[in-house]
Amino acid sequence: MEREVAAVEQGGGEADLEQRLRAFNRQNSQTFKFDLKEQEERKKLCDEVLKELQKEPGPSCQITCLETIRILSRDKTVLAPLTTRPGMLLLIKLAGLEHTQSSRKETSHFGITVEALKCLCNVVFNSEMAQQLSMDFKVAIGICERLKMHRDKNLAHEVKFFDLRLLFLLSALRMDIRTRLKDDLQGLQLLTDVLENKLDIQWSEKYVVAGNFRSHPLSDVQTDFAIEALKVLFNVTYDCSQKQIDEDLVHRYRYLTAILCHSLLLNTQSENKTEEFHSHTINLLNNIPVSSLDLLFSPSIECGTIDYNGKKMDAVEVLLAFMEKRIDRGTNLKEGLTPVLSVLTECSRIHKDMRKYIRSRVLPPLKDVTNRPEVGTTLRNKLVRLMTHIDTGVKHTAAEFLFVLCKESVDCLLKYAGYGNAAGLLAAHGLLAGGRGNGVYSDDEDTDTEEYKCVKSFINPITGHIEDPKPNPMDGMTDEQKEYEAMKLVNMFDKLSREQIIKPMRVKADGTMGPLEEAANECISDHDSSSDSD
Repeated sequence: MEREVAAVEQGGGEADLEQRLRAFNRQNSQTFKFDLKEQEERKKLCDEVLKELQKEPGPSCQITCLETIRILSRDKTVLAPLTTRPGMLLLIKLAGLEHTQSSRKETSHFGITVEALKCLCNVVFNSEMAQQLSMDFKVAIGICERLKMHRDKNLAHEVKFFDLRLLFLLSALRMDIRTRLKDDLQGLQLLTDVLENKLDIQWSEKYVVAGNFRSHPLSDVQTDFAIEALKVLFNVTYDCSQKQIDEDLVHRYRYLTAILCHSLLLNTQSENKTEEFHSHTINLLNNIPVSSLDLLFSPSIECGTIDYNGKKMDAVEVLLAFMEKRIDRGTNLKEGLTPVLSVLTECSRIHKDMRKYIRSRVLPPLKDVTNRPEVGTTLRNKLVRLMTHIDTGVKHTAAEFLFVLCKESVDCLLKYAGYGNAAGLLAAHGLLAGGRGNGVYSDDEDTDTEEYKCVKSFINPITGHIEDPKPNPMDGMTDEQKEYEAMKLVNMFDKLSREQIIKPMRVKADGTMGPLEEAANECISDHDSSSDSD
């Protein structure tokens, strides 16, 4: 490290400087954790390399210097020289993002632009000061101006790719930039156009993508670029589904939904890359107003093969397959599973045809009830197991999904999941005493099979299945023995309650839970009132 600092300080010509820095870059290309003992040397090296860049050396030397800064900017502790106004302005200028009259002028060497963009990504990610300076220097405006040229084949792919990555970081880390991108820079329209162009989408009619989605998988370049566009679109549309939108925005969202539906039907060069692409697509679908998501099962989807009531359910089937794959993986369920569950839940709540199709796949008519609902390999079994998951978010989302598929009917949910698995959701909704949720659905249909009707009366409502006969533990006991065991149990509960290990609860008239002592106090109060009146 000291040799590199000395080489920069002593000068000796561009060739010697470049040679020294290249050796440093090769040695540290995969370094992401740095030695604390060399922190001051790294900070000094960063400062000296930045000074060399300000002297405007040749393109090759500039690229090498920027590579060094990119490596050093992985360390938050050495960013001070880069997060000054002159330092940031230099990187922004080299990236071609300076918001001036000459800001649209293309940098003579695209390699300099790409390396400067990489440096900006690192610095912005690691420094709040850099984020503020990016706002001050209107970097987002510069990026959007260049993204408008995304159809220009002379503009290098790497430049467009890192433009999107930097815009993602800025819009994720700064709410003011996100708001400006959404409201002032027409971010939704611009980024939708970028995504549409990269996926080579053609239209056969309004909101209907033309062509056979099975013909050619996306290349890795297309996929990576599309993922970056999807990530920025997620930031731009964040919270939009909760707001009132005008007619033009409705059109924009439906247009984007048609593209996202097509994206779900596309494959890439590998299974893992396809899953990643679909994951970001699903994340974005969560931000789209649910009224626009009927395009996911439009009857006009070309080359669709899964027909249900005249609607094409190919994209819905992709969502179900994605959901099952994430459940089977069993790790990182909150981030990996809840987005797709949320999309399926909200669509099922609003769109009848989609709910009916999903229910036919997830909750088909019951025939065999000899096993508990959570035991088995069907989608129903897997989702019921999640209803008692340790993660509250996962548990609630899975339970809500099944509840909506049951049209928010408590009786239907208990039929498919059992009271023990459903108790948490019912308590949250205040439905422990039975009834329905607040959703508006069509009239119930009788889906009970003859096999189910024959054994319905034998099903344990708590476990949701037919239990094998068990011997009565009180058989052979005298009345005195039974009374002794009952009092023993009462005393055990009393001790646990007094030591506040458990809290006895009851189901109140409104279906919610309340402390049992409230009922006792009410009884005492009623008794006292009666005594006073006498």
